[in-house]
Amino acid sequence: MIRVWWNELKETFSDIGILLFIIVVPLGYPVLYSYVYGPEVARDVPVVVVDDSNSSLSREFVRKVDASPDVRICSHCANMEEAKELLKSQEVYGVVHIPSSFSKDIMMGRQTKIGVYSDVCSMIYYKNLMLACSKVSIQMNKGIKVEKLGSAMSDRQQEIAKEPIAYQHVQLYNPQGGFSQFMIPPIMMLVIQMTLFLGIGMEMGRIRERNRGYAVPNVPGYTNSFNVVMGRMMVFVPVYLLMALYMYTCVTWWFTLPQLGHYWTFIAFIIPYLTACASLGILLSSLVYRREDSILLFIFMSIPLLFLSGVSWPGSNMPVVWKYVSYLFPSTFGTNAYIRINSMGASFHDVRHELVGLIVQSVVYFILSCVVVGWQVHRASSSAVWRKGGAGQES
Repeated sequence: MIRVWWNELKETFSDIGILLFIIVVPLGYPVLYSYVYGPEVARDVPVVVVDDSNSSLSREFVRKVDASPDVRICSHCANMEEAKELLKSQEVYGVVHIPSSFSKDIMMGRQTKIGVYSDVCSMIYYKNLMLACSKVSIQMNKGIKVEKLGSAMSDRQQEIAKEPIAYQHVQLYNPQGGFSQFMIPPIMMLVIQMTLFLGIGMEMGRIRERNRGYAVPNVPGYTNSFNVVMGRMMVFVPVYLLMALYMYTCVTWWFTLPQLGHYWTFIAFIIPYLTACASLGILLSSLVYRREDSILLFIFMSIPLLFLSGVSWPGSNMPVVWKYVSYLFPSTFGTNAYIRINSMGASFHDVRHELVGLIVQSVVYFILSCVVVGWQVHRASSSAVWRKGGAGQES
């Protein structure tokens, strides 16, 4: 096992391509993503207004929408066709249309409508515009309601009439609704998994290229599958343990991401996560015959695995088939456990289901890796004996 570890260690750290994926990418990607999403929320989304009413109430609505931090009224258009052209050219990302009957309907006690149109090339634009218009309409509705009831009420009665049921809106674990706090933690876990797959896959491709397609090098120590698998894991797991600690401490501190979990809870979680990723990486590397194959095989998996993790789309709404498919990958358990530990302050007991899943994956993938590597060792040793016998007869 030590021989395999030493040989794999020398081969890995002498290859610039492998070092790029297992050192540079884990160090740089979390910083890059955190920097890009650093502003957390989108502000002052440019919006155009078509005010066919041109009344005091419609102008009040426009002023209040423009005063919100989410959108910015950058222009007024004479009609919807002019507004559509601005929307198509992406000079603006939303249109607010106030009908000509807006003020008259309110004065007559009839319900009126305001048209809100958004460019959904980004859901953030749609969210900002809808929130701004909804909040302003709710606020104006309260004032109109009190005005209709009359001025004989006291200030307290008017306050109750405006808001009969008081409520407080609190976004748990992400108070400001920031995109960085929502997306960066699962991206960190995916970066660990995918770069670990790439590093192990490139190492396997290098071995095959040097040994005429055989997955086991012709050096002492590669005679037992258990020793081979353990030796390879002993190279990558300690390196990625340092990368995980770097992400958990440095990146979260630099970009003020949530860090509510206990440090030792994170350690207890990350070790089975790394062993599961490394075992699965060794198993999947049996499909790699050239260094470039690992890139073609693993890179495309990152976005689907993010969706399957249940972070970007609720896992409760996923089809049962895809939910079971997601359980095949450590990132599903890893992203959910990391978010709960880091952002929610979950304890070891709170993430026990995810930890059990990672431990089961580690055991199963380790056994399968030993079986596959054992077959590779047997194939390589048989070929070596055959080549040695043939060479003796020829001489």
